[in-house]
Amino acid sequence: MAQIMYLNVGIPELRTWDGKQELSAIGKKRVTQAFLSKDSFHGDGVAATEFHGGPDRAVCFYPAEHYSKWSGEFGKDFALPTFGENISASGMTESDIYIGDTYRLGEAVVQVSQGRVPCAKISKNNDIGQLLKRVVETGFTGYFFRVLQEGMVYDDSEIVLLERKQNNYSILRANEIYFHQRKNYKAIEELVNIEELAEDWKKNLEKLLMQKN
Repeated sequence: MAQIMYLNVGIPELRTWDGKQELSAIGKKRVTQAFLSKDSFHGDGVAATEFHGGPDRAVCFYPAEHYSKWSGEFGKDFALPTFGENISASGMTESDIYIGDTYRLGEAVVQVSQGRVPCAKISKNNDIGQLLKRVVETGFTGYFFRVLQEGMVYDDSEIVLLERKQNNYSILRANEIYFHQRKNYKAIEELVNIEELAEDWKKNLEKLLMQKN
């Protein structure tokens, strides 16, 4: 069991980075409660719908432990929630969480679907050019939940593990395969066969398997 540290939602808005305007929802704001539907928290949204959002990516989680790591590495404080996450907690890093894990989150029930595939906006939002590269290198990407049961979530809700579907593929291991072991066909096949894995990841991994021969 873990405790939510904060709850954030936000809709896309124009941001100015390097003198250019871009539409982004990375600048989420704290709220005390929000209804979680199959697609997202009410009041939450994404800009690039081809890469973000949808039922398999309804809730974005970023582990609290990584904030101190990045602060130490880059020598600056990171303002919460600078990675665009909806929720955070301690004790739920990518090595602790497995594809298919099912949790009670307030009145809702959610299931781990995939690791986050970060984009350059996390570097731009923090004014650190190397941040995206380091997040991918370490696999400290955060991850997504799909929603199995809709309901209210509060900023002090508990995150309670209800079921673990498998013990072989943590988010960290899945990230390692997805980003760095793209010719490890045996592992890719095993990962693809996990029913609870997000459809987008399955499609991308199946493309890698087509290169096998």
